[in-house]
Amino acid sequence: MAQALASRGIRYTAWLSEAPRGAAPMPQVPVLRRFEDASQMQEQVAQGGFTSVLDASHAFDRNVTQQGFAAACALGLPYLRLERPLWNVAENARWQRAADVATANTMIPAGARVFCATGWDSLERYARFAGEVLMLRQTRRHERAAPYPFVELVFGDPPFDVAAEKALFSALRVDLLICRNLGGLASRPKLDAAAALGLDVILIDRPATPANIAAVAQVEEALAWVSSL
Repeated sequence: MAQALASRGIRYTAWLSEAPRGAAPMPQVPVLRRFEDASQMQEQVAQGGFTSVLDASHAFDRNVTQQGFAAACALGLPYLRLERPLWNVAENARWQRAADVATANTMIPAGARVFCATGWDSLERYARFAGEVLMLRQTRRHERAAPYPFVELVFGDPPFDVAAEKALFSALRVDLLICRNLGGLASRPKLDAAAALGLDVILIDRPATPANIAAVAQVEEALAWVSSL
């Protein structure tokens, strides 16, 4: 989205709640900024003199979406949510849905070797883990100890490709993948690797968005919206 805006000379400011991952820098340096609530975001939007809000935040970071939508409504500004299409669970017979991480945890067979890409903050929901090992992917290096003895941290640097994911899953003897239904291409290799190896997959549903928000699924649609303002 940032590249599309920049290529057309459209002025924008990008706020990110955490530093970008991987080696694909945005054309304009983003501002790292977290808000406690919608009123704080509203204040900053007003002070910045912005005239619209385009929300392209992470599909599992609904705080940003809720804050952005509430701030835009309070200020009477146009708002649009850009969100990637979901991966279709029906495309593979070995894929299942789970409403959330806690539900996915109840679906893990006893003794399973699980590769997990649901984030550090999800670990508390695996407290009653029934598998043999939970291998949690981490894309930032750190020294924190895992909270449970069944957790193994697997560090890796995005972007990942299918061949590397297949090799990793084979080396770790993975038999179940749990990940969030992010959609898009960047996070897809682990799914394609799991499919190629015949692994079971549990996809976590996205949290709900605020009711009645305007949303599109393609960058071109969002760009058309911006151009129409």
